Order: sequence, then structure tokens, then C-alpha cells
Amino acid sequence: MDYLFAPRALPSLAIVGDARHYSVSRIFCVGRNYAEHAAEMGAEVDREAPFYFTKSITALSHGETEWRLPPGTEECHHEVELVVALAKPLYRATPETAMDAVYGYAVGLDMTRRDLQAQAKAKRRPWDLGKDFEGSAIVGKMTPAAGCQAIEHAQIAFSCDGELRQRALLSQMIWSVSDILCHLSTYYHLAAGDLIFTGTPAGVAAVKAGDHLQATITGLSPLDIEILEVES
Repeated sequence: MDYLFAPRALPSLAIVGDARHYSVSRIFCVGRNYAEHAAEMGAEVDREAPFYFTKSITALSHGETEWRLPPGTEECHHEVELVVALAKPLYRATPETAMDAVYGYAVGLDMTRRDLQAQAKAKRRPWDLGKDFEGSAIVGKMTPAAGCQAIEHAQIAFSCDGELRQRALLSQMIWSVSDILCHLSTYYHLAAGDLIFTGTPAGVAAVKAGDHLQATITGLSPLDIEILEVES
């Protein structure tokens, strides 16, 4: 088949202990999945059902040692999250079948142009400018689920220049991984290559050029990133 221009390279993530890579097709994100974070954002948790937004594949960043600030914002925030990666099709999953589709887990940062998100919220508009931009979905190395015992009780944390800003237990999520997969799969035919960011705990704040970020989840490969100036 001939193309007018070369297709984009297939996005992928490194896997701990495996020379192969995990190819990524879609990125889903869960909003307000920790009660204290919802409160700090001036919102309440919807305990009837989780809600979602998405990021484009161009948002994927491979958790390298440097990350450049995006244009168009004066307030770029960090949000540390557990990222779930699927390896099997999933549609209308049950609690008994949902977790069988999980390939593994990674540490993620949902970077957010908070000022643009706030403007969109005030005008009751979509969050795309605030959430979906190049490099905004930072994901570390993937750890297969078999190597993540009791991940639901792991600690998640984020530090900036050695100062602890976010810390919680994954068990404090309003909607568990199984809950999310069961609900999301009633609206989408989920499949291998899908990533789900599962929400962030309280403590989100702005980052600036020169900051050194560290994001961790017990048992997973950490993120260690230096923030660079916006491209001139």
C-alpha cells in the first residue's frame, strides 16, 4: 500500500525484564478517583460511576530523564497515577474476568495545563487543551502483572526536588482497577494495547523548568525526570 506520507511510528513502552516492547493503541484516564484530590479541585466524587477523558497517542511520553514544558500555559501540574495495560480483549467484563485482561502496570504522570483546564471548566467546555497535548501522558517501564503481588495495597507517591507532594495507598481509590475495567468495558471494546490512567491522589501542584520529579509506586519501575524550559 502506498501512503501520501509516512505513517507515524508505532508507540510503545519498555517492559521490565523483557527485550520486547508493549505497543500502545489508546489512552483512557479516570477523573477524580481519590476523594481528597476531588476536594482540592473543588469537586465531589461521583460514587455512582467513574468518569473518563482520553489522551491521543501523541500524548505518550516514554518516561525518559527529561521532559519539556508545553506551550500555552503558566500552570503545568503533575498528577501521579497507576497505569494499567491490557493484553486481551475486554467487553462487558465481570469482576471475575476483568483482571485476566491485565498485562501489567506502570507509574504514570498525567501532566495537565491546569489554567487551561480551569478556563474550560468555567465555560463548561471539554478539557482537551488542558489534558491532551504532546508528551502529557508520561509512562515508565511496564511491569508484568505476575510480578506485582498485592498491587492494590501499594503506596503511590510523588516528590519535587526532594519535597513530598503526593502520597496515598492505591486501596484509597474510589474505583478499583476491576471496577474501572468492568465499567469502561460496557462503553468500549477494550483490547490489547489500551492504557488506563487510574486517577491521582491529593497534592497536585505546578512544576517549572529545573525541577527534578520523582514518581513511585511500590514494586514498579520509578520515574525520575528533569523539567526543561518550553521550546522557543
